[in-house]
Amino acid sequence: MSANPFAAAYPGATILPFEGVWPQIHPSAFIAPGARIIGNVVIGADVSIWYNCVIRGDVNRITIGARSNVQDGSVIHCDSAKPRRPEGHPTMIGEDVLIGHMAMVHGCTLENRAFVGLGTIVMDGCTIESDGMLAAGAMLTPGKRIASGQLWGGRPAAYMRDLTEAALDEMREGIVRYVENGRRHAAAVAGTLGSAQA
Repeated sequence: MSANPFAAAYPGATILPFEGVWPQIHPSAFIAPGARIIGNVVIGADVSIWYNCVIRGDVNRITIGARSNVQDGSVIHCDSAKPRRPEGHPTMIGEDVLIGHMAMVHGCTLENRAFVGLGTIVMDGCTIESDGMLAAGAMLTPGKRIASGQLWGGRPAAYMRDLTEAALDEMREGIVRYVENGRRHAAAVAGTLGSAQA
């Protein structure tokens, strides 16, 4: 049995192949201890995957673009092929996407700069366009689309209002903060768990 190629780079995280397919992780990404990443998952540059997240690419693929963050306790999965939809529902997350704590993201598309709030659910076939936001605690039911610049909320989620330029600026600032915070945590983890495993 060969050694796990990610063990030294991401101490405390579980990164596993599924049916011979390993995750692909850019070396600049931060993967927190306790995170679980399995199978057909591609993680881009400066992405941060926080403590106790689960990202499982077994029945389809998952991609996470550069500088996006998946905050603590979130779950990302995908949907398998079906007779009426042979490609299934992969989960496609663009660049500069914010995913809040304890979110569940399943078989959907989050375009560049989409925002998914704390404790939300995004279901199969949904799309959140660039600069679209799903408010904290909301559930976006299958096949729904949040247009660019819109805020949706509620269970089930519905259109609430258009986002202000100030709100969009705050989202963009959040991306910068999370990239920097990921680097700080990576250094802290390397200085503790990394040295302990040396």
